Amino acid sequence: MTKPQVAQGIKDKNAKRQNITPDRLKKTALKTSVLGLATAMGVMGLSQVACAELTWGSDSSYPQEGKYQPESYKPDSYQPQSYQPQSYQPDNYQPQSAPSNSSYQADNGVGSFTAAAIAAERGDVNALYNYEQAMSGGLFAMYPTYWRMNVDLNSQSPAAVSQFVRQYPDTVVAEKLAADFAETKAGSNDYAAVRQVANLITNADDSERCAVALGFNNGGDSMRAMAAKPDVWLATKKQPALCDQLALEMNNNALISNQDRVSRLKRMLRKGKTGDIMALSSRLGTPIPYSSLSEIQLNPSSFFSRFAREANTQTNQYLYLYAMGRLAEKSYREAALQLDFDIKQDNQRSAKLLNDDTRRYAYRILGVQRMNHNTDDGFNVEAVDWFRNSLDDDFSFEEAEYYAMAAIRFSRWDDVVEAISKMDAETQKNNQWQYWLARAYEQSSDANKRNTAKKMYQNLAKSNEYYGLMAKDKVGQRFDASRLGGSNLPNVSTADRARVMQNPHFARAFALYNADASRAYANREWNWAVKKARDNRDDNLIIAAARQAYDMGWLDRAIYAVDNTDRVDSLALSHPMPHQSAVVRHSQSAGIDPAWAYGIMRQESRFVASARSNVGASGLMQVMPDTAKYIARNLGETYSASRANSGDTNIRYGTWYMGDIFGKLNSQPVLATAGYNAGPNNAKRWQPTYGSLAADQYVESIAFPETRNYVKHVMENATIYSSLLGRDQPISQRMGTVPAAF
Repeated sequence: MTKPQVAQGIKDKNAKRQNITPDRLKKTALKTSVLGLATAMGVMGLSQVACAELTWGSDSSYPQEGKYQPESYKPDSYQPQSYQPQSYQPDNYQPQSAPSNSSYQADNGVGSFTAAAIAAERGDVNALYNYEQAMSGGLFAMYPTYWRMNVDLNSQSPAAVSQFVRQYPDTVVAEKLAADFAETKAGSNDYAAVRQVANLITNADDSERCAVALGFNNGGDSMRAMAAKPDVWLATKKQPALCDQLALEMNNNALISNQDRVSRLKRMLRKGKTGDIMALSSRLGTPIPYSSLSEIQLNPSSFFSRFAREANTQTNQYLYLYAMGRLAEKSYREAALQLDFDIKQDNQRSAKLLNDDTRRYAYRILGVQRMNHNTDDGFNVEAVDWFRNSLDDDFSFEEAEYYAMAAIRFSRWDDVVEAISKMDAETQKNNQWQYWLARAYEQSSDANKRNTAKKMYQNLAKSNEYYGLMAKDKVGQRFDASRLGGSNLPNVSTADRARVMQNPHFARAFALYNADASRAYANREWNWAVKKARDNRDDNLIIAAARQAYDMGWLDRAIYAVDNTDRVDSLALSHPMPHQSAVVRHSQSAGIDPAWAYGIMRQESRFVASARSNVGASGLMQVMPDTAKYIARNLGETYSASRANSGDTNIRYGTWYMGDIFGKLNSQPVLATAGYNAGPNNAKRWQPTYGSLAADQYVESIAFPETRNYVKHVMENATIYSSLLGRDQPISQRMGTVPAAF
């Protein structure tokens, strides 16, 4: 039995194509620098440590209730607050200090670290030189040099960066400096410099991978540049600027075929990206002039009016798709009527003006646009029909995912199978799509397919994440917390405890934590330490460090450590239950399940009482100020921001609000969870118009990727907590059925 894990897409920035965001895995991150030290991200980070970015979840940014902003929303950037570990300790547990070791004392260099950080914030290079000398040989010796070089990173040489990496090998700042340098140089088109440091980068994020690929693409190493192609070539959702640049420049890569160019050109025609359209069409020998694009952009209807009089040239086929994209952006309904009219007219001609490929991709444009309007216009089965009319062998992941989501929503199981078949082989193996493929086969009249579904469920049931828990219910298994240690903390040997503080990465993390220094740096050192231990398959070190963090009240890092390993099983560390008496008492008072309250709390704050998001949500339950005022009024209390943010009051307010929206949303926990994250009105809009809908189908078709991911994790958390609290409730029973909105 494997441990419950945060789904790969949220815990690991290198996870492939999880259904967290439409453009595969969209990792949101907060860049940290010495100039941002005072306002650096505070106490959290869920994804695998990034070498040049400190990450609060890879695509793990959770919009607060009623505050979802689908385009401009930024990740919860936690500001350093007054840090009070005693305010969120497990009940009856006394916090401990990190043990010291002769190799790395807890206060070794932290005072100098803080002073040097202040000098770095001022840009005081002379002071940083002095700190380099004073801190030489110490635990934080690398930081003054790192900060000094970052004052003007673009002026540094590849040799200087390489020297720093050699001097401080395997440190997070060495990795970060090399990656930041590569990004900086790629941004200024100094690709030779990028190539000189490329091999020093071992843990690149999306932007850094694109920076390295740009270096190779412009240095004659076409093969190494092509490693980034699957992630950028057909992407149409927002991605890092360097990835957009790479996709544009990859047009001239010797390994890019004309079929590749046609595939990308169709997506750029849909999106209306003029520069890409002109570059790709020119390389294909069918150049599209800017004047033609500009004219259609201004008045696509005029193009359709004269299209019947145009010759059937490849350029006109491309221009038709461009016009269809512009019209669909204005109104997919109007575009659908136009396409139907054109096809009917064309079918009456002896020589057709619309090629089959053009027809298919025109329908694809409609399908994608329709899925982008589900929250505003409601769901409609027409999206499935449009995708089916577009079937060919050229689907991007985004298009296949939209097709699958639409088909799942309307129980079009044959279309679910078709959509999944359009994804690459690696993506099809993900638990998410294995689960939905099994769901589709389960509905088949073919006994062999139904038997295959059973076997697929049995395989998925080995996992304890969302889809594994769902599969367990399908095969009659129950999640048993006791098999993963229950609430019992793991025993750690004295030798392993000592090894934690002998490890320089963990030692730096604990020293920064104990000194109440910037959580940005403490978290980055911790995440790197976990990564290195995981790479070395040193599970005992990870367990010892996580147990030590737990004992100190650093619960979010204990959770991170367990969630980011494959073989460490400890529910006590990964699913702690601080404030248990308060959570149970206030949940019962609000008429909700305490396991659900814990599921929300773990996902919202990772039990960091001082957490505060950039949109103002705060506390363990991440309650928005306006929501807190609404709660206070209904409870007959005077609103106080400081009280609303405090541990017990924040739990009381959060659980009351959960009960409030639970009652307003049909007493349906999935709806209420979506409402807590994206607002009750959005949760209502996503309900079916007629009839009921299986909760897993509702969740999979939630229009906001962040909310979709959030609900899955909360339901997973709540199922695990129900077992820990002795009130076991299977996930399918917990989720139930979503009723019609009317």
